[in-house]
Amino acid sequence: MMGDKPQKSFLRFISFVKKDIKKNTGIFSFLNLKILDLGSGNGKNSIFLAKKGCDVLGFDFSQDAILLANKLKEESKKEIKIQGGKVDFINNAIDSKFNISSDTFDIALDVTSSNSLNQKGREIYLSETYRVLKKDGYFFARGLLKDGDKNAKYLLKNFHSKEYDTYTIPSFELSERVFSKNDLLKFYSSKFKILKFEKETHYTTYDNKKYKRNFWILYMKKI
Repeated sequence: MMGDKPQKSFLRFISFVKKDIKKNTGIFSFLNLKILDLGSGNGKNSIFLAKKGCDVLGFDFSQDAILLANKLKEESKKEIKIQGGKVDFINNAIDSKFNISSDTFDIALDVTSSNSLNQKGREIYLSETYRVLKKDGYFFARGLLKDGDKNAKYLLKNFHSKEYDTYTIPSFELSERVFSKNDLLKFYSSKFKILKFEKETHYTTYDNKKYKRNFWILYMKKI
């Protein structure tokens, strides 16, 4: 939830969508695009899109996150109104049924939000995201990559939990799933067409120390 600027990987995805829609239809406009932000955190990505004129719905299980997002929404309401956008934030977990009609959204976003789901919750998240996206709708997902990540290897060895490739950080009681590239593509391709796979490396701060972590990024489409 930290920071007030959208992630670069998210911005690259939005640029990709613009080009892909324009290539396929000859025209692109943010106006009236419906976006579902899964795990919207402090709302920075949702607000960014609302300022472009999109109609955005953000889900987050944390009430504190919803309060932060609504504060940012209030601070940005003038810019949002000028562009004709709209944004709402709902206290809703992403591993439960979405109270949304099928075929509603043009784009769904998961910017490092599904890592902490268990296997059952992850299946619900994938199925529900597929259901609420329109045909040819886009799906962006980002998470922790197991391949070549020394810290993932260490955490799995020392804090492994019951589920496959999952560890629990004791001080946070937070469980995280790391995916190998093969497991990742197998999971998401069961529902979506994979348009692009990227790997990126960042540093994560934990207990005042910086750790190098690998992340995967997927661009997908409902077909």
